[in-house]
Amino acid sequence: MSVLKEFKEFAMRGNVIDMAVGIIIGGAFGKIIASFVSDVLMPPIGLLLGGVNFTDLKLTMKEAQEGVEAVTLNYGNFLQVTVDFLIIAFAIFMFIKAMNKLTKKKEEVVEAPPAPPAPSKEEVLLTEIRDLLKKAK
Repeated sequence: MSVLKEFKEFAMRGNVIDMAVGIIIGGAFGKIIASFVSDVLMPPIGLLLGGVNFTDLKLTMKEAQEGVEAVTLNYGNFLQVTVDFLIIAFAIFMFIKAMNKLTKKKEEVVEAPPAPPAPSKEEVLLTEIRDLLKKAK
């Protein structure tokens, strides 16, 4: 079997395609959450902390000199990205939790087959007669 044919079979499996769709949707979802955090959530938090813009927070390690830029440690950007990650992770956790709950309810409905009806009095009596005849032989 050629490598190209093997790759084609691998790429066309349902799981791979589902994963690719999930990655694309996840990337778009990540951009939405990142925008929410940086454009909606962080400005009020910065305002509460005295007008601080987190992406502007930095520690200057070496001042700028002629022709040389300053060396800075941009920890504010790190804080921004960390908050983005925590919110995205929490949103995905809540989404998966809801999906698992819905899936579990569907499984419970499917897994509960109706109980077979109890045998009638005639069936019970006939079963006892059959068993007695077997013992008599």
